[in-house]
Amino acid sequence: MRIRTPRVFLYRNYRLYFAGQIVSLMGTQAQAIAMGWLVYRLTNSIFLLGLVAFLSLGPHFFISPFGGAIADRLDRRRIFIVTQTISMGLAAILAAMTLLGVIDITMVIILALAQGVTTALETPARQAFTIEMVGRDDLRQAIAYNAMMFNLGRTVGPALGGIIVAIVGEGVCFLLNTFSYGAVLTALLLMRMERRQLSLTSRPWDDLKQGLAYVTRHTEIRAALLLSMSTAFFGTSFLALLPAYARDVLNQGSNALGFVMGSFGCGAFLGAALASRVPERYNALTPILGAGVLGIALIFFANMTTLFGAIVFVLPGGIGYLLVAVCNNTRVQMLSDDSMRGRVMAFYAMSALGCQPLGALALGYIATYIGIPNALTLGGIAVLITTILSFIAWRRRNQAASAATAVP
Repeated sequence: MRIRTPRVFLYRNYRLYFAGQIVSLMGTQAQAIAMGWLVYRLTNSIFLLGLVAFLSLGPHFFISPFGGAIADRLDRRRIFIVTQTISMGLAAILAAMTLLGVIDITMVIILALAQGVTTALETPARQAFTIEMVGRDDLRQAIAYNAMMFNLGRTVGPALGGIIVAIVGEGVCFLLNTFSYGAVLTALLLMRMERRQLSLTSRPWDDLKQGLAYVTRHTEIRAALLLSMSTAFFGTSFLALLPAYARDVLNQGSNALGFVMGSFGCGAFLGAALASRVPERYNALTPILGAGVLGIALIFFANMTTLFGAIVFVLPGGIGYLLVAVCNNTRVQMLSDDSMRGRVMAFYAMSALGCQPLGALALGYIATYIGIPNALTLGGIAVLITTILSFIAWRRRNQAASAATAVP
């Protein structure tokens, strides 16, 4: 039986992007594991663990809208190249300070904040860049493969990072991540892109206000952003506390942390593959069901005390998370006008990425008083409540649309 090549890999630029990103993402995920372990080793503080996670992704909530306005005004590939170069430099500084033994929590916080700001400026351009590589017809498949690529990195990177930390320490992980940026930078420089028509007639602040008005008025986009926001704040925020969960609840080391993160990434990889096959008519309902799966899995995961149990129950959480992420990302991009896509994806980044560290900060604070298992259980319950409310709103929209169609 002949295996057909996915359509997105017929595009040279996307093949380059995929190959470069998958190497870089493995390094990034290995660094994330090492940084969390480093913070908890230096401080033994759940709150500081949540704080560093917040600084790494929190700027998405505040800065991404400006990044979106920039992405709609300037060349998105150049933005991507500049931000990746800055990220490489930050990883190099972190590696050097850790290997030299002069790293402290203050420097970790500063570098995490710098990386967070850089990523927040990059994300809208990277998200909107996808359609420039593959076109509108193959956008959905490209988004699904982007998610599969990311979560393959999330599967391999943390497991690799946990093993490296256990053997030679965190600094080597940071050094490997520094070199991994070379892959994506090489890919971006080798691409041949058509020049995009840029819009420079309005002021940046006006662009930002137009983007906010656009997503506020658009019912379907607004619903997708609200579901992504709630799921990130109450659900996937638990990932920031996994170093503490591995050590204090499972009584394991960094290798166990890598296995749990790897299991979540494996589930997310499966979720992305599943999302790519969801029929178009179910694209609005699927993320709601995915949120429900995430909530139930999180409740069971929170109450596991063995590594095997944690690995088993975190996997469906990854599946549910990616059903939300891929389907909502696709819906938002397909529903957006080309001239607004960078700004719309900035608000998507605020919802899907910016709310996760805000939730981690809140979860870390709550966990210091009621314990990690109870805090994660509350998060799972909140995700289930969000699922129910989103399903009710979806049914009402469908009924209203049916009634409008039935009117002669």
